[in-house]
Amino acid sequence: MPVELRKRKAPAPAPEPPAKKQSKVSKAATKVKETVKAKPAKSATANGSSKPAKPAKPVVGDTITLDGFGGEIETNDGNKTTLKALVDESKSGVVLFTYPKASTPGCTNQACLFRDSYEPFTKDGLAIYGLSTDSPKANTTFKTKQNLPYPLLCDPSATLIEAIGLKKAPKGTTRGVFVVDKAGKVLLAEPGSPAGTVEAVKKLVAASEGDVAKEPADEKPAEEPAKEAKTSNGDTAEEKKDVGTAE
Repeated sequence: MPVELRKRKAPAPAPEPPAKKQSKVSKAATKVKETVKAKPAKSATANGSSKPAKPAKPVVGDTITLDGFGGEIETNDGNKTTLKALVDESKSGVVLFTYPKASTPGCTNQACLFRDSYEPFTKDGLAIYGLSTDSPKANTTFKTKQNLPYPLLCDPSATLIEAIGLKKAPKGTTRGVFVVDKAGKVLLAEPGSPAGTVEAVKKLVAASEGDVAKEPADEKPAEEPAKEAKTSNGDTAEEKKDVGTAE
């Protein structure tokens, strides 16, 4: 009988070696890498800080953009306003004098000194305003009691006080004065005593009046002056009369 040949079965494939367990150190390293990739880098400003830099306080000679400058404030009557609105309403510019607290001795002295100089300060179109962080009620009481002829501005958040460079850190108000003309040019910006702030405005007004006086008048044809008769001592008759009146 013929011999029957049996086919051999193919050997089964060798099992794959078990995966190596990840060590605790490598697991920690992987997590750190994933965390670093997930966190966005912080953007730095030009000075290297992550906080935005504060704008520099204006100085004499600067021209500020009045739109939005100092934010919104309130008069002691409760009317909302801005520095731009006050400048627009004025004839030649705005004087802001800052004081720490209404009805205190130094602030009362300062406010009354501006009251007493109100007419000479405003005759050429400047508008005078007191500025503090006091409430409308406190400033109205202050204004009424001291008979102040100018409005008092309430800036509880000190946005305008800070913008003109007279905010005291961490909070509070530095006594001072700030003057800006119709074009936004800063004419005065400095801290000072009650009398010192008034004196600074007085010098500014005097200087502006001096500039006006120096402006040349319209040229007119020169007229030959009439000859005047002189007295025995060389004075004209009119001059002699003035001297006699003075005596």
